[in-house]
Amino acid sequence: VQLQASGGGLGQAGGSLRLSCVASGSVFSINAMGWYRQVLGKQRELVADITPGGTTNYADSVKGRFTISRDNAKNTVYLQMNSLKPEDTAVYYCYAQISPFLPGMYSDYWGEGTLVTVSS
Repeated sequence: VQLQASGGGLGQAGGSLRLSCVASGSVFSINAMGWYRQVLGKQRELVADITPGGTTNYADSVKGRFTISRDNAKNTVYLQMNSLKPEDTAVYYCYAQISPFLPGMYSDYWGEGTLVTVSS
C-alpha cells in the first residue's frame, strides 16, 4: 500500500493551493483519510480528516479556509486550501486507515509529505 501526495509548492498569502493524495496497491477498504502538517522543530498536527461517509473534522486554525474531500471510487483525498497564510507553511502529510485484505483490519498509512510554502 502506498500513499502518493501531490500539489504542494509555493503559494502567496491570500491565495489557494490544492493537495491530492491517492492510495494504491492492495487496498480492500479505507476508513478515515486526512492531512497532517509539520513545521521543523514542532510536532505534527492534524489539519483535517474525513470519514468514508463524508463527516469532516478541522483544526481550528484552518476552519473556514481549508476544505477536505474524498473520492472513494478513486481512493483519493483532497485538501483545498484557500486564504493561505504564511503560518500555513509546513510539510503536509496525508494519511489513511487502510485495510489491505480483510474488512475491518485497518492500519495507518502515511504519504511521504509535500512541502507547502506561503509567501507574504
